[in-house]
Amino acid sequence: MLTLSRRRLLAGTAAISLTALSRPAWTQVLLPPGPLALTDAAVPKSPGDVAALHAFFAEVYEAELSLSPQAQTARGRKTNYDRLDDDSDGFADAEAERTKQALSRLRAGWDPAVLPPAEQLNFRLFEARCEQAIEDHRWRAHDYPLNHLYGRHTGLPSFLANQHAVADLSDAQAYLARLNAIARVIRQNIDRGEDSAARGIIPPKFSLAKMRRDIRAVITGAPFDQGPDSALYADFKKKIAALSIPEAEKARLVSEAASILTGKVKPAYEALDAAVAKLEARATDDDGVWKLPDGEAYYQYCVARSTTTRMTPAEIHQLGLEHVDLLQKDMHGIMQKVGFKGTLAQFFEHLRTDPQFYFSNDDAGRAAYLAHCEQVIADYAKRLDEWFITKPKAPVIVKRVEPYRERSAPPAFYNSPAPDGSRPGIFYANLADMREMAKWQADAIVYHEAIPGHHMQIAISQELGDVPEFRRYSFFGAYIEGWGLYAERLPKEFGFYQDPYADFGRLTTQIWRAVRLVVDSGIHAKRWTRGQAIDYFVANTPLNRDQVIREVDRYIVNPGQATSYYVGMLRVLDLRDQARKALGAKFDLRGFHEVVLRTGAVPLDVLGEQVQAWVKKAA
Repeated sequence: MLTLSRRRLLAGTAAISLTALSRPAWTQVLLPPGPLALTDAAVPKSPGDVAALHAFFAEVYEAELSLSPQAQTARGRKTNYDRLDDDSDGFADAEAERTKQALSRLRAGWDPAVLPPAEQLNFRLFEARCEQAIEDHRWRAHDYPLNHLYGRHTGLPSFLANQHAVADLSDAQAYLARLNAIARVIRQNIDRGEDSAARGIIPPKFSLAKMRRDIRAVITGAPFDQGPDSALYADFKKKIAALSIPEAEKARLVSEAASILTGKVKPAYEALDAAVAKLEARATDDDGVWKLPDGEAYYQYCVARSTTTRMTPAEIHQLGLEHVDLLQKDMHGIMQKVGFKGTLAQFFEHLRTDPQFYFSNDDAGRAAYLAHCEQVIADYAKRLDEWFITKPKAPVIVKRVEPYRERSAPPAFYNSPAPDGSRPGIFYANLADMREMAKWQADAIVYHEAIPGHHMQIAISQELGDVPEFRRYSFFGAYIEGWGLYAERLPKEFGFYQDPYADFGRLTTQIWRAVRLVVDSGIHAKRWTRGQAIDYFVANTPLNRDQVIREVDRYIVNPGQATSYYVGMLRVLDLRDQARKALGAKFDLRGFHEVVLRTGAVPLDVLGEQVQAWVKKAA
């Protein structure tokens, strides 16, 4: 799983990095964005002015980035290192207005018909990016500001721990300033949740209950009580301990952090808990967004955003049913290969319960799981040249999900590296319960999240030097997750998955994503209950019930996102088949991968056009 969307960035779980500023002013806030101001260099002298178009892209990108201190940190910049983003509706409204101005200036200033082909593509992608941002803003209140999965309550600690590096005293002071700003952001989060509720948009009861559990977890431990250090306090102390400054200065900084945590952060989290408790009392067990105002239109938008297609929820549902059946036929073949006597459902239960398929549920078992993942990456990396021309410069590491968020986090996900190379890509494994992380599915998960999956794709995109900067960080879910799922299949074609159980794990991760098509559309369009969705999932995959519950709960609060994987993968496979058929002996898999990866994240129709152009050139 990878989510580099604005929503995930605000939640604090996107990319990574870096260092310092001068001593922060404790009251610093961002000013709401005014009208878009560009230099003369970004004003075209003619509809085909390429130099002005490049300046336009660069200046608009910088203007957009200036509105998000957290995005600046994620990009490896030192600017606004003492600030957090502004989550208020007023700020978001002004930001959306700036996007509309940028789109209007683009269309008024340039004519794509007279631009070179590469610039036509840049024009089109910038246009699509703006259109998506404007549509996202339209549905901002529907996007469950308060929820257990992408909430600021866990996102802020994650952001500080994983992105705010402390290399010197100035960085430490900036960290304290950001701690101080948490109360303001939490207040904005509460306001947004209450505003959505006033519009009839309240998350399901289960999500709010899970959120309250995680809120309390953040403010448990020292300095909030007598227990072990809380996550934020432990992170700050660890970073301060590594500095080369006098011990007395270290003690002062840690004391100041404790004071902010108890005096500002704790009351903010307690206020959030109280606000969520009130919403929980009003919430229902209706889980799909069909219950929301304009819910049907909202879900169609969610599906279109995630798949970058015009598929309807009904078509998504039917596609999922068909591929669940197809994959189960392959599963039967492996079941017979290993000599299992019984039904597929019984084989699922065997895989869920037999201890041989799991590492021990202790620190030794967790270490063994992480070591296995690292070995899978190392083994595949040795053969990258066989299938890829461009390889990422940034390394990738394997890391356990932090305890304070692991109970609500997905089984695995990826965070991108810092563009300047100061931080590697991170493949996160959720090891809260080792009975949910089977050995037989580990290889496929690694291929999806690390190489040849998200790390190959995202790191290469960030390292592209021949495209405008906005394209290096574009997010189109079907492309990104479609590649990740394709990357799980690719090793099978070249001799990996020799263990039949690991091969069954590959099929499991594939059917997992096909089931998502059925379940996501079932919940949000066909009014399935949460229980129905869980039962269907358990009946059709070997995932255990606890893991399935977390999966289904994710789809409920993030409608449509789960449809991106399988739709995207099928399109990549279809394009590869078309290219192989058209080119015959001239088909080069390395060349196909090169055009897909170096195009970067784009809508699926645009990806198709790029592959077709490559085929025409190679023929």
